[in-house]
Amino acid sequence: MAARVDASGVALPLARPPRRIVSLVPSITETLCALGLADALVGVTVYCVEPRDVVGGKVRVGGEKDPDLDKILALAPDLVVANIEENLREHVDQLRAWSIPVWVTYPRTVAEGIRLIGELGEVTGTTERAAQLLGELEPLYARVRAARAGRPPVTVFYPIWRNPYMTINSDTFVHDMLDTCGARNIFSDRSERYPSVTLDEVAARRPDVILLPDEPFRFRRAHLADFAPYADVPAVRHGRIYLVDGKPFSWHGPRIADALRTLPGLIGGGATSS
Repeated sequence: MAARVDASGVALPLARPPRRIVSLVPSITETLCALGLADALVGVTVYCVEPRDVVGGKVRVGGEKDPDLDKILALAPDLVVANIEENLREHVDQLRAWSIPVWVTYPRTVAEGIRLIGELGEVTGTTERAAQLLGELEPLYARVRAARAGRPPVTVFYPIWRNPYMTINSDTFVHDMLDTCGARNIFSDRSERYPSVTLDEVAARRPDVILLPDEPFRFRRAHLADFAPYADVPAVRHGRIYLVDGKPFSWHGPRIADALRTLPGLIGGGATSS
């Protein structure tokens, strides 16, 4: 297998497809299983929850930010898959110092998330299955982008945390997923990738739709009350505050197909003339 350069700029020379893989990213775990590598997956994080019938029998190696490196070493992996944002560089460096191959990912757009499937297919020797997934995803992505081009964008507030409220700017995967599906992220102009905002600032930007995901912060029905004082905001006035599954907005890999099929309707259904 030819060496490829990963998102950290390091070449990954593999003589043969890996047979013992540790995934340090929940969405990567799901993607590897979609590529037919469930049996090769020997370790996952405590946050890897899908596919449930697979991850339940795997060794848990800790969290993304605090993995048990000795436990990973003991699993004798011939590949660890990590992510620049989810994992820490010092952990990747230590694994590499132990001569454990690490493939680092960093997709920040939907298109890059789709391409990641092909890259993982090459790295793991599952190019045929990757091509099948891409054969579904690439035309679906093109159709959604084309449909979005013919509609005015819907203004959306998408928080990721509460107390303080935090959201996303334009340099994030979530932003690009929103944009792809027909939304205009009301805080896309902020310089910080994950800025803190007040609800007064949210109200001033008058979103048509407010989406409250269940990860990384788990928004619940009780949190709808936070917006009750802002009755003149279109999303509040028209009852377009939705509790949503956060995975379609933020997980890379084959789940993008589900997102592209469902999110445009959710977002587009929230358009108002105000």
